[in-house]
Amino acid sequence: MTNEWIDLRSDTVTQPGAAMRDAMASAPVGDDVYGDDPTVNRLQQHAAELFGYEAALFAPSGTQTNLIALLAHCGRGDEYLVGQEAHTFRYEGGGAAVLGSIQPQPIANQPDGSLALADIAAQIKPRDIHFARTKLLALENTIGGRVLPREYVAQATTLAHERGLATHLDGARICNAAVKQGIALRDAVAGFDSVSVCLSKGLGAPVGSVLCGSRELIEEGKRWRKMLGGGMRQAGIIAAAGLYALQHNVQRLAEDHDNAAFLAAELAKIPGLTVSTPQTNIFYVDVPAEHCAPLAKALADECIRVSMGPKLRLVTHLNVNRAQLRKVADAFARYFA
Repeated sequence: MTNEWIDLRSDTVTQPGAAMRDAMASAPVGDDVYGDDPTVNRLQQHAAELFGYEAALFAPSGTQTNLIALLAHCGRGDEYLVGQEAHTFRYEGGGAAVLGSIQPQPIANQPDGSLALADIAAQIKPRDIHFARTKLLALENTIGGRVLPREYVAQATTLAHERGLATHLDGARICNAAVKQGIALRDAVAGFDSVSVCLSKGLGAPVGSVLCGSRELIEEGKRWRKMLGGGMRQAGIIAAAGLYALQHNVQRLAEDHDNAAFLAAELAKIPGLTVSTPQTNIFYVDVPAEHCAPLAKALADECIRVSMGPKLRLVTHLNVNRAQLRKVADAFARYFA
């Protein structure tokens, strides 16, 4: 048994490599609240250009960049349309409602992760004093590892704009979607008035996300970032990691996708397991409830970390290689044998 853990709980567990650490150590810094941290400014400019927006804003987390976007797009008593599986609805502590008095209108996700166009249209409220004002459509790509089809994204954002809504994309893993579809990042976010991009998942930075949008939206976002406690000082040290990630770690995501496909195929060979087919770096395994605890222990005994449950999610990333995934597949096979 080795002491090197194989961690498949999430792609948030990645460790910065030597080159990224060097970039962080040598980054010129200033006071970002005053707007004079040169590395933060470089990251924001690069991200805006890469995704095709006028401006960008660096913040500590994707939860914060999503919340900033919701607060900048919507006012008190407004509403945003969102999938029931979406991170901004289910996994961000109800921040929009608690801190912004913004009402979420959840819509059932389709099997491919999309929201049916008819469902979106049906949930846009009439302009009437009895209703919250529907202001925003928020989508997520990828969602649960699934890539939204480009044609669908175009249709959904067009529908929203025609009905007077703004559009926001939780693009925490949008780089995975773009690499999977073989398109430019700016094409992957076409149709969205704003996008939140996580730097600390598959891209491998230790912390941070960027919000991209119009100059007006980003200026409003700076006010909300300060209010939320996201105004940082010599933040160039961590911004340097995000800049390195965008410059060097986007195309390598294809390796994570290939590794997920490999592991899923190996686990699918085990009788009794139902394994989803990964589109990117995330897939799911249905584990019989009576096996959850003993399987988790068996894997931990071999230094393998997973988030165990009847619907087991496995996530590949830059800190796991094919040999390690072979070990994971063998550990599953031994247990179920």
